Amino acid sequence: MSQYQRIACLSTEAVEVMYAIGAEDLIAGISGYTVRPARARDEKVKISGFSSAKLERILAVKPDLVLAYSNMQADLCKELISAGVEVHCFNQHSVDGIYKMIATVGLLTERVAEAAQLTVTLQQTVQAVKAQSQQWTRRPRVYFEEWNEPLMSGIGWVSELIRIAGGDDIFPELANCYSGRERIIADPLEVVRRAPDIIIGSWCGKKFQPDQLMQREGWAQIPAVQHGQVFEIKSPDILSPGPAAIQHGLLQLQVLISGWQQQQ
Repeated sequence: MSQYQRIACLSTEAVEVMYAIGAEDLIAGISGYTVRPARARDEKVKISGFSSAKLERILAVKPDLVLAYSNMQADLCKELISAGVEVHCFNQHSVDGIYKMIATVGLLTERVAEAAQLTVTLQQTVQAVKAQSQQWTRRPRVYFEEWNEPLMSGIGWVSELIRIAGGDDIFPELANCYSGRERIIADPLEVVRRAPDIIIGSWCGKKFQPDQLMQREGWAQIPAVQHGQVFEIKSPDILSPGPAAIQHGLLQLQVLISGWQQQQ
């Protein structure tokens, strides 16, 4: 029996992992942003947003452990700890970090073997995508837009997944910046100057508007715009640092970059 019996998950990837390793019975509450698995939204109580939550809603499910993510939940973690609740706050920003997060959830829920198997499955997916991309002699330049007001480039694991799929992030110097503010592109014309071959929009929490993007001043000269290589990957598929980023986000990147390769 697990040492924890009522685990509150304040981020979608924690829910996803717990279901994947057969620990869903231990979940006492979930983030309202949870999308995987779909049945979790019907089966579990929604107790928080992501960067916003009411302490009393979390405490109402009487958690003996809370799983949180990133500095955006730091203040909430402090409040929970002050209320006497045990908290584990993850902060993964890379593919290896995703694997470590899964292993830790496995330890906390005493599903170590199941977590290890999930990681092996994800690693096999990564290796298969790498094997394909290594056959190509050209690598497209990829602009990943995480937000549009202001422009914000992709976070660390997204940049890494782009490389695995066979592309090159045009803002690699920003990818390791944990804060979204540090990944703001102050001058939209800098995207034009870096001339991406593929543009991917994933506006966190709202639908990507490709027409709006392509109408920006000067952007008509970008190769991706000229050749119809502007796409969306929905934010739940790639912006949550858990299994979905590999099982859904990476595979979509592979399809888009493979399509570009076929046009060369």
